[in-house]
Amino acid sequence: MSEKPISPLRRRMIEDMTVRNFVEKTRNDYIRHVRTFTTFLGRAPDTAAPEDLRLFQLHQTQTGVGASGINGSVAALRFFFTVTLDRPEMARHLTFVREPRKIPVILSLEEIARLLEAAPGPKYKAALSAAYGAGLRVSEVVALKVSDIDSERMLLRIEQGKGRKDRFAMLSPRLLELLRDWYRIARPALWLFPGRDPLLPLTTRQFNRAVHAAADRAAIKKRVTPHTLRHSFATHLLEEKTDVRLIQVLLGHARLDTTALYAQVATNVIRAVMSPLDRLTPLTSEKKPPS
Repeated sequence: MSEKPISPLRRRMIEDMTVRNFVEKTRNDYIRHVRTFTTFLGRAPDTAAPEDLRLFQLHQTQTGVGASGINGSVAALRFFFTVTLDRPEMARHLTFVREPRKIPVILSLEEIARLLEAAPGPKYKAALSAAYGAGLRVSEVVALKVSDIDSERMLLRIEQGKGRKDRFAMLSPRLLELLRDWYRIARPALWLFPGRDPLLPLTTRQFNRAVHAAADRAAIKKRVTPHTLRHSFATHLLEEKTDVRLIQVLLGHARLDTTALYAQVATNVIRAVMSPLDRLTPLTSEKKPPS
């Protein structure tokens, strides 16, 4: 059975992204967004006019596409028209949508302990512990190699994390102990957390399923995702009065205001602030009882 041939236009876009060293996920997302636009258009995307782009974004809004989905398509179509088609004037007809910033879900220390104990097996207990104990993104956890563990310096090497940047994450004694337990059991050769095929790493989908399974077994009613572990890591550090700039480095955030969001959910920090109401001097003095 022969594969469906790739159109010259799609091939050129793939080549343009390859030259710019886009990661595979970004390439796949961009192709998917352009394909969605082509389906809406009903003809070849290189024949689109500015009005077609406006109507497409209106269609997305009316059909309930979220801000992140709309912005993903805007980025893909801007690249397609500006780079692949060399029609940069089309990009100004695409509008990014402001994404609402929601307060992240945070687990308590007791809930984190229950979640880790409920992980389906030692591999996932170690992987979930790495996500929480080092504040890693799910993509960073599954990409860990055995060689990334620096037990002498107590560091984890994060290779090509978000933004294609290398960085170091903290390696706590407890996390090192859990990783060593897992290594003694499985003896992984390359990937610290191999998938079903030992030559390939664990997938983000498999990790996501393990988190949901652990949350169910631990009877946690909050909406738990892999990123909840990273959010909880940052919030718990802030509650322990760790400097927010240090947390920014540990998380690999490019901007401090992204890290500062956790101040909104760090309950110890909120409770420690005195309300200005409590500083007010009563306007009327209390009546003293007659002597």
